[in-house]
Amino acid sequence: MKRKHLSLAIGCVLLSSMPMAWAQDSTGASQPPATSATTLDSVKVTARKREETLQDVPVAVTAFTAETLDQMGIDDIGELDAQVPNLTIYAARGSTSTVTAYIRGVGQADPLWGVDPGVGIYLDDVYIARPQGALLDVFDVERIEVLRGPQGTLYGKNTIGGAIKYISRGLPQETTGFASVTVGNYNQLDVKAALGGEIGGKDSGLRGRVSVASMNRDGFGENTYTDQDVSDKEINAARFQLGAYAGDDLDIQFAFDYMDDQSGVRGAKMLAPNPLAPAYPPTEDRYDIRSGMKNINDTEMKGASATVNWRATDNWAFKYIIAKRESDTETNIDFDTTPLPLVDVRAFYSDSQVSQELQANFDGGGRARGVMGLYWFNGDAGGQVLNYFSNPLLPPALTNPLFGDTQGVVNTESIALYADWTFDLTDRLKLDVGARYTDEDKHAIALNRFYTNNQYTTSWGTAANFDKTVNFKNVSPKVSLDYQITPDIMVYGLASRGFKSGGYNIRANTTAVPRSGEPFDDEKVDSFEVGSKMSLLDQRMFLNLAYFYNKYEDIQLSVFTSYTLPNGSQSFFGDFTNAGKGTVQGVEVEYQFLPTQNWLISGNLAWLDAEYDEFITSGVNVADTQYFTNAPEFSGAVNVEYRTDLANGGRLSARVGYSYQSEVWPTTDLSPVIKQEGYGLANAGVIWKVNDAWSLSLQGSNLTDEEYRTTGYNIPAYGVLTGFYGTPRQYSLTARYDF
Repeated sequence: MKRKHLSLAIGCVLLSSMPMAWAQDSTGASQPPATSATTLDSVKVTARKREETLQDVPVAVTAFTAETLDQMGIDDIGELDAQVPNLTIYAARGSTSTVTAYIRGVGQADPLWGVDPGVGIYLDDVYIARPQGALLDVFDVERIEVLRGPQGTLYGKNTIGGAIKYISRGLPQETTGFASVTVGNYNQLDVKAALGGEIGGKDSGLRGRVSVASMNRDGFGENTYTDQDVSDKEINAARFQLGAYAGDDLDIQFAFDYMDDQSGVRGAKMLAPNPLAPAYPPTEDRYDIRSGMKNINDTEMKGASATVNWRATDNWAFKYIIAKRESDTETNIDFDTTPLPLVDVRAFYSDSQVSQELQANFDGGGRARGVMGLYWFNGDAGGQVLNYFSNPLLPPALTNPLFGDTQGVVNTESIALYADWTFDLTDRLKLDVGARYTDEDKHAIALNRFYTNNQYTTSWGTAANFDKTVNFKNVSPKVSLDYQITPDIMVYGLASRGFKSGGYNIRANTTAVPRSGEPFDDEKVDSFEVGSKMSLLDQRMFLNLAYFYNKYEDIQLSVFTSYTLPNGSQSFFGDFTNAGKGTVQGVEVEYQFLPTQNWLISGNLAWLDAEYDEFITSGVNVADTQYFTNAPEFSGAVNVEYRTDLANGGRLSARVGYSYQSEVWPTTDLSPVIKQEGYGLANAGVIWKVNDAWSLSLQGSNLTDEEYRTTGYNIPAYGVLTGFYGTPRQYSLTARYDF
């Protein structure tokens, strides 16, 4: 109760501080005041693998600068959810840093190996193939870009929904850096720092940068059975960059990143009484659990890359990137959240990947410019899942408890050629054409067995045992036209294709479900889009509009269902299949408005209509009864910010924001209990820039402490109906020093 009262008090301080900011006036600052700007600045992006102004790119893309991320209090990419039209992104079930991402109703919620994501995440131009550890924390970042719609031409497979590009701060010539400390409720303590500049003097040609972050807080809930925190955070991360510059035409850059997530298991709420555990009714708190499993939820991720940039002539520039990434995860998942071993799972994931990319950029200053590239990827994703399923209402038998072991590895080897060219047909009309050819092999090894006890040493049966390879080939074309009606208004039309390769269900049980050992097909999206990018009112307002219409085929779905055991009882089965076809259309509006030099209003609105045209179950089309997951029909956000210079030379800014999304079905089983009704979140922040070096930031999120589910589990065979919830009310104070 004391914590709730304190939270409300801080929320009132955040809101009441805004009038205090409004009362400040800029009076005779010695330098031009930072808030004297009367026009909006357009952000530079590399959405088309060449630097362009955001308002000039005929693509639906949202970009966030480091300043914007700080102003909004964004701590990880999951918090971009409300600020990008038709983006849904959150931590996967039972995890802290495993990402689930959907754009325009297209994505993938299953983090198991053998299943590819539908939204590609890139860290400094390197694709992160697996979702474990990919819910990246924001620190020492230069920019984040979110590209909506299929990005198959330039970014390849698994960007069928879109792509998220995380761009770290570059290598500076001058020595720069920062250090910050954040404290907040739930005993939050975050420390971040970075230092970069030239090494060995200006003539050495060497530059470096190192950045570190340690992010910690207590849990949102408690395991009342063990008295341990759940939904806590303990993440340490670091990045190191080194660049060698031979003049302006050649440089080689090396980068290393590391992340260690030692957070505990995630709290959840039992949404209905479990008939197999009558002694453990649902709890009142949405984060508290009563698990008898060990508090293990660890992920380690690291990567290294080398990038060569060579400007061979005034017209041609080449870029080569070679990268290696690895991640290891160990996690305990107590599906039933009780001390009883009803559905207890221990999972181990181990992933590694090597990629190489060669790009050639041409811009001769004439009517044609473009990029061509060759991409190669080889990755192993594998692990082991130890299952303990039991029904205490049934007599002990060979299949009760049921001890299962799922293990194996999926190797993906992919090679692709791509090109994207822009032609100036007239001074106002541009044609952009592109295509990507992908040839990919998926080699799956699976060995799934049943055991006599939880030591998993003596097997009594085999569910699946196969070693198979399947090949996928795809051509993803793109064509667009954009017309500059005036220097400030551009309209465009775009047609493109997205592709996500198929594969094998690593949970296969070929004994009970023979088809589960066969490969599932690749899925495709043909997307058609029209839009406009406008700079209005003497560049005091940016207004970007988009309408899209997508035809979605061979939709890949992970469905938790059941099968019949030899004794006639039901047990859990993780099915994976191609559902059929769908049509997805929508409208997106993004806006920024600077009514005066002090006020800034920004936000977005989105409408999404996602429907199945065909959904085959047992030979019957049940499309009319199905819903797309993570596809709210309406969503949007508005942010109002006031900025003013202070008489002492400092600067004060205050912001309030509100976001809303309509009802959403988080899981493919379409449980009406897990379904989340429409809800809104209120946020606020005040930043005092004391001088060029020091700043203080007070931030608050979910100020009304809204309870909302992001996902859940529904396993009727064992009485499991569990919901995972978004973060509660949080507030923090940050002190930062820049130099």
